[in-house]
Amino acid sequence: MSVPLFLVDRLPAGGDWRLDGPEGHHAATVQRLSAGEALLLADGRGGLLTAVVTAAHKGALDLRLGAPEQVPAADPAITVVQGIAKGDRGELAVQLLTEVGVDRIVPWQAARSIARWKDADAKPLERWRSTVREAVKQSRRAWLPEVTTARTTKQLALTGTVLALHEEAAVPLSAVELPASGEITLVVGPEGGIAPEELAAFGDVVPVRLGREILRTSTAGAAAVAALSVRLGRW
Repeated sequence: MSVPLFLVDRLPAGGDWRLDGPEGHHAATVQRLSAGEALLLADGRGGLLTAVVTAAHKGALDLRLGAPEQVPAADPAITVVQGIAKGDRGELAVQLLTEVGVDRIVPWQAARSIARWKDADAKPLERWRSTVREAVKQSRRAWLPEVTTARTTKQLALTGTVLALHEEAAVPLSAVELPASGEITLVVGPEGGIAPEELAAFGDVVPVRLGREILRTSTAGAAAVAALSVRLGRW
């Protein structure tokens, strides 16, 4: 069984320390970790350390801390502009994106998005952020991807090398030129895809395709990030 990871606001200094609060409750009460078992603590900003449980309490664990390490940020970073989808497809998308290594997620209120968020701080945004947090713990990541507030097409500020998944694109993702550092922004449309006027509004963007098959919005971004991870040497 792999060592579980728990997120903390700040990595504690060496020595003995108590994990309490929501993460301590989950570790002690839900996962029932006991003395002698190991776990990971991460601050979501690259800080990571291994700890060993010395005593278990109701809703808390006493830990003996190991030496911390700093996992470097990925370069180039990968941002995914994810079209807002209906139902739980959006949450599935951000879960998979997090597990395969995305660095930043921008919810996009696209022209063809069926679901509509009422405001930038809507409950769906909190569900996306909660999903990302749980996926970080599941995948044992030291970095917690940022999830921005929702943006319309006019509000998008696309930076770095911008790629847009498009079923009619002539260039496969495997052949497009990638930067050695900086940022790659990947645009993933909602259920109906990216509207022509949106693609035109993006400006300097390279439409790319994954293959002959058409993937759902909930899986297309993750497949693309996985392919990019191989090309960038992350995997």
